Amino acid sequence: MDKLMDNAWFIKILALLLAILLYFSIPNSGSESKDVYVPGGNSSAVITDIPVKVLYDTENLVVSGIPDTVEVSIKGPKTLVQSVKALRNFEVFVDLTNAKIGTQKVNFEIRDLSDRLDAKIEPGSANISIQEKVTKEFSVEAEFNTDLLEEGFAAGEPTLDPKKVKVTGPKDLVDRIMYVKAAVESKEGVNETFTQEAQIQVLDRELNKLKVDIEPKTVKVTIPVKAQSKNVPIAIVKKGTPPTGITIESIELDIDEATITASDEILKEIENVMVEVDVSKITDNTTLNLPVIIANGIRKVDPEMVKATVVVTKQDEITVSGIPLNITGLSEQYEAVVTDPGNQLINLQVTGQSAKVAGISQDDFKIFIDLSGLTEGTHDVDIHVEGPSEVRWKPDKSSAKITITRDV
Repeated sequence: MDKLMDNAWFIKILALLLAILLYFSIPNSGSESKDVYVPGGNSSAVITDIPVKVLYDTENLVVSGIPDTVEVSIKGPKTLVQSVKALRNFEVFVDLTNAKIGTQKVNFEIRDLSDRLDAKIEPGSANISIQEKVTKEFSVEAEFNTDLLEEGFAAGEPTLDPKKVKVTGPKDLVDRIMYVKAAVESKEGVNETFTQEAQIQVLDRELNKLKVDIEPKTVKVTIPVKAQSKNVPIAIVKKGTPPTGITIESIELDIDEATITASDEILKEIENVMVEVDVSKITDNTTLNLPVIIANGIRKVDPEMVKATVVVTKQDEITVSGIPLNITGLSEQYEAVVTDPGNQLINLQVTGQSAKVAGISQDDFKIFIDLSGLTEGTHDVDIHVEGPSEVRWKPDKSSAKITITRDV
C-alpha cells in the first residue's frame, strides 16, 4: 500500500475518481431541470416543455383545450434520471380515439419511461372540447386602405387569385365565419396598379379573428390604380384689342380638348380649361404655342401646350367725298328741296381689306332718301346707302332735312 501511495500515476488516478464522484454528488441548477441529491443513489429532476401528443380521428374531429406542452417531474435512480433528462426519450400523450363529441376532462399519460422512475405530469389533466371537423369554401374579399393613394388617383375593383379559399375547423367556429378578407398593405403615395400576396383573415360578426385552418393561406391580389380624369373643352380667351387696321378673322387650336386629373370634387366643378391669346400684339397671320391654363385643384393637364393659328385681315380706311344724295318715292304733285345738307352731297368713311378699298370710288355707291308717303311740310328723313358687300361704310350724316311743297 505504501508503495502504491508513492506511485505518482496511482495518486493521479485516485484524484480523478474522487473528482468524478464529487461532480455527480452536486445538484444540477440548470434552467431545464432540477436535481436533488437523494441518499442511496436516487435523485429527481423537473423537465419542462414536453410536447403533448394527442391521439384522435384527425380526419373528422377537432380537439381544443389541450396545452401544447407540460412539465414532468421524475424521481428514481440517479443514472436513470440523468439519462432521461438528457435524452428526453419518453412521450406525454392523451388517447382520445374512443372519446365522444362534446366537452370533457382528460388525463395525460406517459409512455416509454422506465418503471424504475416515478413521474408526475403538471398539469395532469385538461378540460377539452371535441367537435366535428367541417370544411367550407368561402369567397375572399380584398381590403385596401384608399387613404394610401396619391391625390388624384382612384382604386378600381380588385382581382384575386384564387377568388375562394377552403376553411377547415370546428363546426361552431366555421358557422360563425362572417368575413374572409385579404388585407392588402402598401406605403403611402400609391399611383399605379400593383399586385401583392395577401394573408387571409377569417373573422366573425364582431371582427374577432377565428382560429381555423385556411387553404391556401394567402392569395394574390391586384389593385388597379388609375388617375381620376376627364376630358374638357379648351376655351379661347382674347386679351387686349387688335392694332388699328387689323381684324381677327379666326383663332383655331390644333387640339380642342384636354384631359385633366383631379379629385372627384374638382372634376365635378370644372367645365373647361383655357388658352389666352393676346390679340393686341398680332399684326399678321401667325401660329402661337400657348400654355393651357388650369384652375386651382387640377393636378395635371394633358396637353400642357397647344398651338393656336390666328388668321387676320388688314383693314384700310378711306373717305369717299361728294356722293350725290338722290330723292326717290316722291309723288308727282309734290316738289322736294333738301335743306340739309345744302349741297346735297354726302361723304362716306369706307373701311375694308386693303385690296378691296383701293379701287373704291363714288360710282360704287348709291345714296338716297325715300319720300314715299310724305306730304307737304318739313321732314327729317333717313339717308340710305347701297354699296359693295366687301367693305363697310359710315356716312357723315345719318338723316337729311327736306321741305315738301305742292307743285303748282
